[in-house]
Amino acid sequence: MIDTLAVVGATGAVGRIIVDMLVARKFPAKRIKLLASARSAGQPMQVGGATFDVEVLGPDSFRGVDIAIGSTPDEVAAEFVPWAVEQGTVVVDESAFYRMNPEVPLVIPEVNPEAIATHRGIIASPNCSTTQMVMVMKPLHDAARVTRVIVSTYQAVSGAGLAATRELEQATTAWLAREAEPRQIFPHPIAANLIPQIGSPRPNGFTSEEMKMVLETRKILGDESIAVSATCVRVPVANGHSESILIETEKKLTADEARRLLAAFPGIVVEDDLAAKRYPMPRPATGHDEVFVGRIREDISCPNGIALWCVSDNLRKGAATNAVQIAEYLAKHGLRPADTKAGRPVRA
Repeated sequence: MIDTLAVVGATGAVGRIIVDMLVARKFPAKRIKLLASARSAGQPMQVGGATFDVEVLGPDSFRGVDIAIGSTPDEVAAEFVPWAVEQGTVVVDESAFYRMNPEVPLVIPEVNPEAIATHRGIIASPNCSTTQMVMVMKPLHDAARVTRVIVSTYQAVSGAGLAATRELEQATTAWLAREAEPRQIFPHPIAANLIPQIGSPRPNGFTSEEMKMVLETRKILGDESIAVSATCVRVPVANGHSESILIETEKKLTADEARRLLAAFPGIVVEDDLAAKRYPMPRPATGHDEVFVGRIREDISCPNGIALWCVSDNLRKGAATNAVQIAEYLAKHGLRPADTKAGRPVRA
């Protein structure tokens, strides 16, 4: 049991799910503290029959806070995380700001929980599209070593925030009525359309979202040799990211072997019966914490390839669930920041 856990960005789409999960999962904290910007602070939040007051985020917000989960934009994380660490708070950060910092572990608890013990006050949670892909890669990598991955994503608008979800709803209504569509979040109309750009352009022709999948995958699995090529596409789906993935391995795996490995891995559910039209889809996956995998088959274009399709609720396992799982691990194991001289964790 810890004294206090804080949620930073508690009124956002992911923040609200985090608070709800903490209550539903009976997180072992005597107190849960909610923090947000001045615009959102002061309003009460009703969660699981309990009422929480949202406080203004500031430099003194973390006094007496053991663990903080942050769900904020990068620029907010860059400012508040040092405040928290200075006060002795361990921060589980969902922004991209610290993910590629070599001193910050990037963690998916089912994949690399051992990395949590190396933290120095900050633990990063990966990008949502990376998380579900690496969950699928991990059991295959352990069994046959993944050498190359080609992935195309079909990413829901909820990944761009509450305003993006509203824009899809309003734009779809307008498109069906043949009226002018609102366009504030996306650079092109999102209703009945696909936008093959998520994030900013990079000099190599990829986008920032695509390069996150490349670099984060290698860091989490601890293997810089894995070749990753990603194409990230925004689709007119409210919630739930989908991915078409080709995984090449050093050792050949049959489809049945891959299916068994995936089914046995924690946090993965295999739904794979093409004849019965049974495979993962975003709507059924919404509200669940697992990564759903189907269409598992031996690729016909390369000898050691496994092709598959996976779907996950990007607001849950892709964000809120993963962060809460890390916080639960910290609360259970009592890990304080690693001793910078000895390089070993100091247990509470």
